Amino acid sequence: MKRRAGLLALAAVVGPGVLAGLSDDDPAGITTYSILGADYGYELLWLVLLSTVALVLFHEVGARMGVATGQGLAGLVRERYGIRAGVLAVGALLVANVGTTCAEFAGVAAAMELAGVSRQVSVPVAAVAVSLLVLRGGFRRVEHVLLALSAVFVAYILAGFLAGPDWGAAARGLVVPDMPFTRDAVLTATAVVGTTLAPWGLAFIQSYAVDKRLTVADLRYERVDVIAGAVMTGVIAFFVVVACAATLHPAGREIDDARDAATALEPLAGGLASTLFGAGLLGAALLAASILPLSTAYSVSEVAGREAAIDDSFREAPLFYTTYLAVVVVAVALVLTPGVELVPILFLTQALNAVLLLPLLVFVTGIARDGDLMGEQANGRLATAGLVVVIGMLAVCLVALAAASVGG
Repeated sequence: MKRRAGLLALAAVVGPGVLAGLSDDDPAGITTYSILGADYGYELLWLVLLSTVALVLFHEVGARMGVATGQGLAGLVRERYGIRAGVLAVGALLVANVGTTCAEFAGVAAAMELAGVSRQVSVPVAAVAVSLLVLRGGFRRVEHVLLALSAVFVAYILAGFLAGPDWGAAARGLVVPDMPFTRDAVLTATAVVGTTLAPWGLAFIQSYAVDKRLTVADLRYERVDVIAGAVMTGVIAFFVVVACAATLHPAGREIDDARDAATALEPLAGGLASTLFGAGLLGAALLAASILPLSTAYSVSEVAGREAAIDDSFREAPLFYTTYLAVVVVAVALVLTPGVELVPILFLTQALNAVLLLPLLVFVTGIARDGDLMGEQANGRLATAGLVVVIGMLAVCLVALAAASVGG
């Protein structure tokens, strides 16, 4: 009976961690991981492991901050560091989120073009569908649909097995750090960190925990949710890298995006692997396209002092809904603009995420230590040390990128 009660409690809180984690495996993320495997084989898999550990640390802190304070990240930055810092944080999120939302709809376009559907049709239809789901669905329905949609990620695991990888080489790459110091390698490494530990993911998980009305009593179950979401994110990233490392890397096939990877897999790993890769790309795009504008809407509302929830009506939360729609419309317009290069949007936005992530992580670390805001849920020395190590790792990536760029 006690175990059953625990499982029911866990089922009640599942959502923020799984959705925030799996949304990191969006088209931009899949593109980044595909390039990692195609260009460097199994050599840089250790970056996926490190990024996954960092994701667990910061998403757990984000959920705990939401539960302890009842506020989202942007609102807490505004409260602790002032209005100017809050506006700067939201400005950084807006830049990153609009670029990454473009990447989500570019992913929809790429996946549907594999099936012969033009982006002029698929992108507007997808935009209307996700907007209606989030803006008219109600909290529980939205959560249930998004959790069901996340099941599509199993396609990448199957594609990885079908590629016939060298599991020994994959295991070595996962635990033995190796890094060629070239501009492209460092840019790829920075993009991996930026796509796995995305700024919008931190804002989303905290605001979503508040919207879900989780309490301190729910935290032990929410930690399971966070760890499960982060581990699933890392596992999917691992199999994407492995699939491309086993097929594209030995063949010397260079790719520009996840669509190229899906197409290139067909003659090397079979039509089923290619189809699964394309299906995963579409599901990932739709999931992230629903959540990214939601993260932005939460943050803008919080920093303006007008906190809102999915269950609010448009009349109750006009800024929230207007922000959501504005992000979707701008992203769709950019993706449909003739002559716009989508590949740089997908890949370079992830490196931009890493740059914008650094000040945000500093804010998070400071807030998490603040006993006045966090009460008994404030970080101790050990937890703070873990966050500082992640910040240091990200700073090293950015310094190395700057040095490699100057040198190259």
